[in-house]
Amino acid sequence: MNRVLIGKVSQKGQVVIPIQIRKALGLKKGSKVSFELNNGEITIKKLPTALDWANLVKQIAVEDVNIDENGYFDPKKSPDFHDWMVNG
Repeated sequence: MNRVLIGKVSQKGQVVIPIQIRKALGLKKGSKVSFELNNGEITIKKLPTALDWANLVKQIAVEDVNIDENGYFDPKKSPDFHDWMVNG
């Protein structure tokens, strides 16, 4: 969505976010947004919810790694550990 949409500021300083943007971002009643002012331009961003964070954490791979006293691990038991350490 690369088009300009217009909102109007109310007497109380409230702005209605156009429906196309609310739908695209999944904004609902109670959703939180942040405002950033930079060189006369305002950036509005949707803040992640607890559910957003929970879904993100679910995507993190879990692997038990046993490292011995010399700092070595068994790559057969932890096949993804090396790539994770190198690539983050």
